[in-house]
Amino acid sequence: MLPAMARRGPDGEGIHEWPGVALGHRRLSILDLSPAGAQPMLSTDGRTGVTFNGCIYNFREIRSELESRGRRFRSQCDTEILVEGYMEWGLEKLLPRLHGMFAFAIWDDKTQTLSMARDRLGVKPLLYAETDGGLLFASTLKALRGAGAGGSVDVEAVREFLELAFVTDRRCILEGVKKLPPGHFLEWRQGQSTVRKYWDLPSFGDGPATSFENAVEETERLLVEAVRLRLISDVPIGTLLSGGIDSGLVCWALKKLNSNVRAFTVGVPGDPTDESNDAATVARQLGIEHEVVQIDQDAAAPLDELNAAYDEPFASTSALGVLRVSRSVRSKATVLLTGDGGDDVFPGYRFFLTAWQAQLFANRTPRFVASMWPLLRPLVAAVPKLSAGRNFLDYALGGIGPFGRVRDKAGYFEDQGMMGPALGHARPACLTSVPASFDSARRLLADVFQYHRTMHFTSEFLPKVDGGTMYYSLEARAPFMDQKLWEFAATLPGEVHLRGGQMKAVLREIARRHLGPEVAFRRKQGFTVPVERWLATHWKGELEVLRGPNALTRNGWFDQRSLSRAVEDAVAAGSVPNQLWYLIVLENWMSRGAPGRG
Repeated sequence: MLPAMARRGPDGEGIHEWPGVALGHRRLSILDLSPAGAQPMLSTDGRTGVTFNGCIYNFREIRSELESRGRRFRSQCDTEILVEGYMEWGLEKLLPRLHGMFAFAIWDDKTQTLSMARDRLGVKPLLYAETDGGLLFASTLKALRGAGAGGSVDVEAVREFLELAFVTDRRCILEGVKKLPPGHFLEWRQGQSTVRKYWDLPSFGDGPATSFENAVEETERLLVEAVRLRLISDVPIGTLLSGGIDSGLVCWALKKLNSNVRAFTVGVPGDPTDESNDAATVARQLGIEHEVVQIDQDAAAPLDELNAAYDEPFASTSALGVLRVSRSVRSKATVLLTGDGGDDVFPGYRFFLTAWQAQLFANRTPRFVASMWPLLRPLVAAVPKLSAGRNFLDYALGGIGPFGRVRDKAGYFEDQGMMGPALGHARPACLTSVPASFDSARRLLADVFQYHRTMHFTSEFLPKVDGGTMYYSLEARAPFMDQKLWEFAATLPGEVHLRGGQMKAVLREIARRHLGPEVAFRRKQGFTVPVERWLATHWKGELEVLRGPNALTRNGWFDQRSLSRAVEDAVAAGSVPNQLWYLIVLENWMSRGAPGRG
């Protein structure tokens, strides 16, 4: 299991055993680089041990509290407070004190209990498999497979991937493996496990009334504090800078804290998505060091790298940007601050605004109109030019169910007749079976936020950053994923978040004040690679694998004739649908040792 995680922890390896129990660890040294920080870390009597991934940002405060209660420490790292805190308070009283990102497991040999926990938002991964009265756990699926865990490919997980370009946190691509949910802990004793929740986010938009100005001031305070906390390190720190609002505000906070940190930007020369000039402008304005990392458009698609960095098939195009910048930054920094999370809790995506507008419409509409919509809809659907209006009314009168159905990308495969017998009985993954609900329409923004958080945020955005950076032995820290920032922002009402019909209005106002209106109102880009265009040009050769024969068709997942026809149509049109990129990624994953389907 440990060799499978060598890239995540290149600085050391440790194993400790008790009768019938073993803990292992691969170390990426960030705090206390001496042998005193090595893991697994044990209590003085050796009866309790921990293996831990992440960073506890407030460990010094917890350590002081424990020292006042008579606990003694041998290291200067955050890991030790997990052992001592567990012994002093127990897991359930320790967890609320932790401020950070973490996945850890503690073995208590006295009570013969294993306790595992994952941080509140799920920044760090934690997978496990229960086998024959025992338990296996790890940070990666590859490590679990190294111990023989994981069965056949889960058909439902493949269906999820085709809809979303990733496998959600509620499933694993292999049967028999589970992911511990964010904000949960697991206790295992005598072959039996229980999973319980220790934290949840307040209901979105359900906080007390507050003014826009108060929201801006408190958000600014919380952001600066979140950045300050993430500067604890005994190794060099860098930061990503896209030229947009979120990464720009992280860099502004660094400057305000007088921190000398170099910023890095992914550049795609000559491509419309390139933001390097905008980022350079922000860096000059703030007076911070800045370096542009160029992506070579003529290089082959990094499919082997993608497959190696991510346990499950993962077709998020922005993951390619994360991998590229991580590869370049690793020689210059070991900790990397990112702007991830800002769009997710301060609604920054267009669909949030659409949901808010639909909710306002629903709350001004009599209920009987919603009951009439199923009768009127076929008439509207018959006019192609009214498709946008039809979708909006679906949301405004039917809520989260219709909202999710519009986003099902797997319909492309069905329309093309490409799905083979292996997928014939797979159920749709997301909200395609959720019925329309006018009550949901009247709270649509909160429902969409919850859907996005549990699906895309937890299952796509967090693994994208963790997998891409840790593959190159980088620890990513995202101030906008701070638990206190989320707890505050989640309660703000929709009229504050989307003031004047402006997405992420609170962060835009902070950016306007400190970075200027040009940055505050610039169109969002983000770290991404234009895969659709590149598959029609630079990466055209990657499509050949889909013409067959291949693992997708040999194992009955797809029909070869229909698949080849879809490729030919895309090449002829000079435009490649994202769904074909999904299949290239899935084929690469399956052809490299994936177990057969059940």
